[in-house]
Amino acid sequence: MINFFYIIIVFICINLLLSNSVKAQETPATPPVIIEQQLENLTENSEDAEPEDDAYLQEMQRFLEQPLNLNTATESDLKQLKILTALQIQNLISYRNIFGNFINIYELQSVPGWNVSMIRKILPYITVIDQPSIFTTLGSRLKNGEKNIMARVTQVLEKSKGYIIDTTKSFYPGSPQKLFLRYKYSFKNLLQYGITAEKDAGEQFFKGEQKSGFDFYSAHFFVRNSGIIKSLALGDFQVNLGQGLTQWMSLAFKKSSDVLNIKRQADVLRPYNSAGEIFFHRGAGITLQKKYWQATAFVSYRKPDANFITDTLNNEDFVSSLQTSGYHRTKNEAADKNVQRQITFGGNVTFTKNRLHLAINGVHYQFKYPINKSDGLYNKFALNGSSWGNYSIDYSYTYNNMHFFGEAATTEKFDKAFINGLLINLDARVDMSFLYRKITKGYQSLYTSAFTESTYPTNENGLYTGISINPTDFLRIDAYADLYNFPWLKYRIDAPTAGNDYLIQATYKPNKQMEIYSRFKSEKKAINYNPDELTLNPVIVKPKQNWRTQFSYKLNTAVTFRSRVELLWYDKNGLAPEQGFLTFADIIYKPLQKPYSGNIRFQYFETDSYNSRLYAYENDVLYSFSIPVFYDKGYRYYLNVNYDITRQLQAWLRFAQTIYPDKNTIGSGLDEISGNKKTEVKLQVLFNF
Repeated sequence: MINFFYIIIVFICINLLLSNSVKAQETPATPPVIIEQQLENLTENSEDAEPEDDAYLQEMQRFLEQPLNLNTATESDLKQLKILTALQIQNLISYRNIFGNFINIYELQSVPGWNVSMIRKILPYITVIDQPSIFTTLGSRLKNGEKNIMARVTQVLEKSKGYIIDTTKSFYPGSPQKLFLRYKYSFKNLLQYGITAEKDAGEQFFKGEQKSGFDFYSAHFFVRNSGIIKSLALGDFQVNLGQGLTQWMSLAFKKSSDVLNIKRQADVLRPYNSAGEIFFHRGAGITLQKKYWQATAFVSYRKPDANFITDTLNNEDFVSSLQTSGYHRTKNEAADKNVQRQITFGGNVTFTKNRLHLAINGVHYQFKYPINKSDGLYNKFALNGSSWGNYSIDYSYTYNNMHFFGEAATTEKFDKAFINGLLINLDARVDMSFLYRKITKGYQSLYTSAFTESTYPTNENGLYTGISINPTDFLRIDAYADLYNFPWLKYRIDAPTAGNDYLIQATYKPNKQMEIYSRFKSEKKAINYNPDELTLNPVIVKPKQNWRTQFSYKLNTAVTFRSRVELLWYDKNGLAPEQGFLTFADIIYKPLQKPYSGNIRFQYFETDSYNSRLYAYENDVLYSFSIPVFYDKGYRYYLNVNYDITRQLQAWLRFAQTIYPDKNTIGSGLDEISGNKKTEVKLQVLFNF
């Protein structure tokens, strides 16, 4: 392994030289670094699958272009930012009700729980103007909105095994380009409709299995705040209920240095126009609101992918699993497409008055073919059968400087799950969070994302505590501890186990130009470890620690320099210890009032194996991001360029390459590339009319 000590010394010296020798000025706003960290964590905890739902990035871009007016913003509007806690939202609304509209942004420092650090994060997305909300008819919404078409093509230039056609083996019959097309119409946040189409690399296009062109099509029509109708969804939409035990389809973050972001917050119905092929419903939904009451109902019919099995012995057809990859490249993958039939219906009734919230939620699924999981012992309590239901009550209450929330859920078989959380503003500079979950091994749900250690809420008990301290306006310390256990077996874990996570991060931001954060994270998880091939798999704890420091400095109004160093130790004192190392340097160029911008990164990484892998968020084209997984030894660089050709037409180009000097092949199976380089090119155009 490389000598980490010398690299760190060089890194620190470079940062000090830059910070002392360059006179920095303010540059245009960029999204909070915390969002990048949360997306990295999501990818790591989802078996390296990057989130495909870009609705959040679309919303943040809309807030950058049309900042949210805090004098007219509703609780629903404030939740969309995903930056504010429930307690901060309640305090802002209460402050506004008592003292009237805000005069300027600086008044936000008077709102309880709103410190300088948090205000800096949210500042690019908000405004304070004395402008009342304007009611508009449906006709004006349909005529006066913004329309755009976005097209994107992505390709790995090197040819993998899958594109070498061999009729005796599995191969990719389609082209190596990944295509994405989206038409969208929107009028503020009140009306939105559009069509989305996508083809993955290797899938056919207007031939073979895909005679209709793209592999995936999606259409939606969504109306907000039209009289008694709070939301109306037709086509594809998402449903979010409670705290994610019953249903949660929108992007939701879990553990990160944003230790107060532990509560699920979103409208029950949301439009869907992303490329992911799993987390959405297809049908109709409506939310009606009258004073303190709100009621939602929805119905959906979909044909999800599934692994279909014909049991000739018992003359029975069933599904062994629902497929979530969205790939339909090979014959086997194409055979799984749209196999299952799924009818879903449900809704909720909500009562909200002052600082009290109560809701009853329910969702029921009916499948054409019963789900019958494999006979592995860890699947003993897995979701099975041809029908399934989840039902819950969720609640929240704000009292002075405390916000309590939770959800109690059950299935048709009366398997139970509970989540309860508490946010406390102890002082103007100290906030704490607590979350307890108890989810039985028999509790199963579809399309959910609760605040849990596991990907899905099942078979888990745990207690999370977090604290955020702002001793000064330029220093913030965030820390959390999470203790959890799994009462039943899990995949690749053949015994009940326990684990823990700890994180502490210090963020130093002395001015608008410079920001440094340094964090240490430690986690202990158990996994099967059987190098001697014993009859029973021994389950042992594999600890992992990593330390990261990231530095960002605005050199002038156009240029920002950013760099990171990260070290990782896996099973440090075990029989097979591993280490990982990653460092990169970014230059971000965005001149004011110019039609062009760009950024470039140079990166080096070295790990002993996949176990000591590391992740790094990458800038990408608009509404897109990349979070590759890095292991073995290699170099990576990428270049993003944006040019506004006219006021209506914008273009982005991305070039990224990873080089593995010690390898002769990259990847495995049909994705194996002969050579030591992997190169990706992406082109995107956006036309506004």
